[in-house]
This record gives sequence, C-alpha cells and structure tokens, in this order.
Amino acid sequence: MQESMDAIVIRDVVKRFRKRTIRGEYTTFKSELLRWLRGQRQPEEARLITALRGINLTIPRGKTMGILGRNGSGKSTLLKLITGIYAPTSGTMEINGRISALLDLGAGFHPDFSGRENILINGIILGMSRAEVRERMDAIIAFSELGDFIDEPVRTYSSGMYMRLAFAVATHVDPDILIIDEILAVGDEHFSKKSLAKMTEFKKQGKTIVLVTHDLQTVSNWCDSAAWLDGGRIREVGEPAKVIRHYQQALRLAEAQGTPLTAPALSPGGGALPALQGSETSIATVSGTQEANAPLPVELVSVDLVAPTGETGVVVDTEQGLEVRVGFTTRRPLSDAGFAVDIRREDGTQVYATNTFLESVPLPEPLPEHGTVRFVIERVGLSPGRYTLDVSARSSQGTAYSNGLQPSTFEVRSPIGGEGLVRPPHRWIIEPGAVPQRSAAS
Repeated sequence: MQESMDAIVIRDVVKRFRKRTIRGEYTTFKSELLRWLRGQRQPEEARLITALRGINLTIPRGKTMGILGRNGSGKSTLLKLITGIYAPTSGTMEINGRISALLDLGAGFHPDFSGRENILINGIILGMSRAEVRERMDAIIAFSELGDFIDEPVRTYSSGMYMRLAFAVATHVDPDILIIDEILAVGDEHFSKKSLAKMTEFKKQGKTIVLVTHDLQTVSNWCDSAAWLDGGRIREVGEPAKVIRHYQQALRLAEAQGTPLTAPALSPGGGALPALQGSETSIATVSGTQEANAPLPVELVSVDLVAPTGETGVVVDTEQGLEVRVGFTTRRPLSDAGFAVDIRREDGTQVYATNTFLESVPLPEPLPEHGTVRFVIERVGLSPGRYTLDVSARSSQGTAYSNGLQPSTFEVRSPIGGEGLVRPPHRWIIEPGAVPQRSAAS
C-alpha cells in the first residue's frame, strides 16, 4: 500500500461542546420536571457551542503550516483534534506519523515529580520505550538548560523553565509531526533562538510542523503555507504573505466599521470578520445584503506599474519615481466612490497606505462608465527589496466597491546601502573649524 504524501488530512470536521451554564436560581427535581413537561427546556442546539464548523484542511508531509486567527476562532480546538485530545463531533481526520505537541504550558507534567521523572513519564506517553527515554535523557536535560533544577519538583519551576523542559521533551522523541500552540512566546531571547534553530533542523529533516501564533512575522518568514481560521471556519489557505495581508485587511475593515471583535466561535453565526471582496472566500459582506459572488459596482480591469523608462513589471532605483495606472469600469452610477493604494514589503509589513478621501482628491460624480486612475509617485524612497501594491475602490465609509486583483509587485534597488523601510531625502555637511560650545540652556 502506497504511503500517503500528506501528514494531516481533515475532512468536514465539526466540533461542538455542551454549555455548562449555572442557573441563577435554586432548582429541584420537581421544578426541572415541570419545566420539561411544559416545554420550557432549552432545545439541544441552544445548549451547544460550535467551535469548528466544517473544517477542510490538508497539510503535506515535510511542510510547515502557520495557523492565524483571532482569540476564540477555534485554533487551539483544531490542534487538540489533531493531537487526539478531542474527538470530532462529525467529519474525519487522518494523521500519518507520530505526533508530539506543545499545547498548554506544562500540560502532562506532574507538579510533584521532578523534571527528570517527568521526562520519563512524558517520553513513554509520546510512544517511546523506557530504554529510548533513558538513552536520550542527557540530551533532553542539556537542551533544557535546567541544570540542578532537573531533580527538583516542577511545581517550583518558572513558566520559562516549564516551557524549556516541555520543548526539550517534545523535540527529542523523534516525532514526524510537531504541533506548537503559541508556547514559544514564554521563552527568553536566547532560548527562542535555540528553539527556532531546532525547528529549522526539523524542517531540513523533512518533519511536518503546525504552528499557531499571533506573530505574523514568524509565519511570513518561516512557514511554507498559512491557514486563516475565523469563526470556526477556514477563510483562506495559501502563501503566507498573501493570507496575512487579507487577514490584516479584514481586521482593519472590522475596526473601521465598528464590528465588535468578540470571541468568534462562541458568538451567534460564528462572529466572522468582514469578507474581503476578491479574496478566496465565499462569506457575505458586512452588510449581509450582498453575497461575495455578486457583482460589485466597480471592476478594476487592469493595474499597471510603470517605471520612468516606460517599463512594466518594474525594477526601480530608490531615487526614481513610479506610476500606477488603474483601468476601471462601473456597473452603475456612483457618487460616493474613491480609490485606495496599499504598499507593503514582501513580508507583509505595511509601508504606506492612502486614498482619495484622505487627500481630498476631487473625482467626477458619478464616476464615468470607463476610466483610468493614475497614482504618480515622484520618488519611491524605499530601501532595496521586493514590495507589493494593492489598489481598491471603496466608499468614504470603507465599503468595498471593487473586485480584488492579484497585488502588483515591484523591486527596489540601490547602489547605496542602508537599513530600514525608507530612505528620506538627506545630505551630509562637514564643517571644519572649532567645535560649537554647548549652550547653558542645554
């Protein structure tokens, strides 16, 4: 039988929990029976919390996937399903390989046992024999850097010591799949670098890593793919920089429109963020009156970046200019319409964003049926690197009016070195002569 090329395959998984609500008054068996006979008991659905709503996700062997999402969106529940702590309410899960997980801090440790004893217990729980654990004991203790504390009860450990021991055990049991849930945020800078080096070694060995984190920079730089989980559903799976960009855009749109950022998986309907038109989602827009697949009033036909030489798909010098030409058509008359530009570094860091409303740019009212918008940058002024540029049409209140096109990319080069995001116009002046005296006021 041919071995599956995928480490994790999740199909139509739903996970529900029963609410544990404590009533505000005393009850008796008689009162509960009468409530039941009178039909006053809550229906079954009202007594359930749906944390995951039909998850479909495939993680190939040897790849690292980052999972993004707000607190309460179902990320930890998904990881606990993968590790077998929870069983799905419905759907199927296929796990190919030995799993080692770093979930809750110190999970699986007995507080009254020493670090050494907990290594033995956890190693056996993770599928190793006593002989295998003893063989790797010295390596685990050395990696954890606990020194003499290894023979002290773990209840005397700090959170950082807990994390170091948990990470050392989880990464030395030779897992095929490593699951990490934000736990590395507890470590100091030295151990964080050491942990990252260990996980990089895992990647080179062809191990599969699933990482839940709020550190978008880590996902962008380190993961092969990313999955955005929102309201218990998968909103998007794909290249990390693209998923991060759509996730950040949805957060900004929610904040601009005053959408409450409550725990999504517990709120009615999943509490999903506003849908981004043109992204790979099929969720309704904020207003709830227009489906994502319905045509929007503005279509962006083309977005071209033009260098001073007239080239497109450009590479420009820091000191050169750049022009963005946007071709559009309208499907109906629009009076409250504008255009926005968003420039980001390749890792998703926002460099600059503006729109015609902020800059009080006069536009024809209504917009013409066909037209071109030109955004002219006199001097790029960015440090060398690759950048993306997004263009969209919107109302003054932030409602999306246009389909989303694939962001345009350009590269900035310069013969002069420097660090940071931008290069401000500047010059150096050297004046020979006496050193100015510090004034008395300073």
